[in-house]
Amino acid sequence: MTKADIYQFIAKQKLGVLATLSSDGSPQSALVGIAVTPELEIIFDTVKSSRKFENLMSNSGCSFVVGWTGEITVQYEGEAHQPEGAGLAHYQEVYFARWPECRSHLSWPGITYFVVRPRWIRYSDFDQNPP
Repeated sequence: MTKADIYQFIAKQKLGVLATLSSDGSPQSALVGIAVTPELEIIFDTVKSSRKFENLMSNSGCSFVVGWTGEITVQYEGEAHQPEGAGLAHYQEVYFARWPECRSHLSWPGITYFVVRPRWIRYSDFDQNPP
C-alpha cells in the first residue's frame, strides 16, 4: 500500500471518527467531516465551544478511523494544529473543495480549523483472507 493509495482511499471518504482525550484523560469521540491533502494531512472544522476543541488545545494527539464500509478502514494517529495566515487559507480551500457547503461556516462564531499530521497509519482490508 503506497502513500498515494492511502490518499486515494481517504479522499473518497467524507467522514471520520475523531478520538481525543479530555484534560482528565477521558476518551471522547466525534464524527467529523474531513478533507485530506496528498501529504495525508486530515483537515476538519469545529467550533471553539466543542469538547474536541478543548481537548485538542490541551493535548494535540488524536486519532481517526476513516472508512468502514466494504470492510476497508484506515486507522490514523497524529498531531493536530490550528493553521494560521496563508496556511489557513490553503487548508480551507482543500476543505471547501470537499465540503463546498461549509463555506457558510465562516460566519459562525468561534469557527476554527484543525489540520492533523500523521504519525502512524494502518490500512486494513478485512475482506481479504488473511487481512
